[in-house]
Amino acid sequence: MTPSNPPRDESTTKPGAAQAAHLDSTAHLMNRISSQLAGQLSLVSLNGRRRPGPPALVVVAHGSRDPRALSTVSTLLDRVREQRPGLPVHLGHIELNDPLLPDTLAGLGTQEAVLVPLLLGRGYHIKRDIPEMAAESQVHARVAGALGPHPLLVETLHARLAEAGWQTPLDEATRRESAVVLAAAGSRDPESKIDTNRTAQLLAERLGVPVVPAYATTAAPTVPDAIRALAARGRHRVAVASYFTAPGRFATESAEAAPWIASAPLGTHPAMASLVLHRYDQALATPATTTEPALASA
Repeated sequence: MTPSNPPRDESTTKPGAAQAAHLDSTAHLMNRISSQLAGQLSLVSLNGRRRPGPPALVVVAHGSRDPRALSTVSTLLDRVREQRPGLPVHLGHIELNDPLLPDTLAGLGTQEAVLVPLLLGRGYHIKRDIPEMAAESQVHARVAGALGPHPLLVETLHARLAEAGWQTPLDEATRRESAVVLAAAGSRDPESKIDTNRTAQLLAERLGVPVVPAYATTAAPTVPDAIRALAARGRHRVAVASYFTAPGRFATESAEAAPWIASAPLGTHPAMASLVLHRYDQALATPATTTEPALASA
């Protein structure tokens, strides 16, 4: 793995640069406030009555014991809000972190909402957990599908690899010894593996080298096994592409196995925010995914 960039020595920062950074930060804050205000004003008609707003977007994250995961997801939601001012955006977790999804849904009452899982492939959480939690709430909910596979994920993976040191195009000699291991979480659901395989295929087409899916848990091959198999084929220049939405144990362990470079998780890349909104729009256009609210207890 290549070392990370050294931290900047704040004591050597010129006063003018610090002032410019402060102004940039202030401008960014003012832009966010202006966007939010414009979104609120768009909900008011000329006669002063409030127009009905769009269904709320509830981003459903898995949850993690790593505090970096919650910070990353929260920042991603800010990016979603910046791209779609006026859209109510909420967060709910399946486990481990607050707010839990049932609590988020309870706070929405009987509103309409679209639940977008921050998950990269089909599996138990998307097929059972999230729909059941939605059905047990009072919310009129549509449940979107997994984020992947999708070209926007490939765009993010490519960008993260480039940040880590991957260069394209490769000369022929370098291409013959290069490959990528797409490190994913793993699932017992065979459709999850199909989805990961498809993402690996799309990334291979983008990079022009083999991309082998591998898994941190549950499924095979493991990341180290995939690296060894590639080395046996003469592919010694192997990068590990982190196919995780946020930092955590699995992402860290996968990166540590990299013989060359490892990319950062997908995280807060703008394409991820665009993909969340794309899945939101898709779900709105598919009424069949609507879940009826639970009956109120007597």
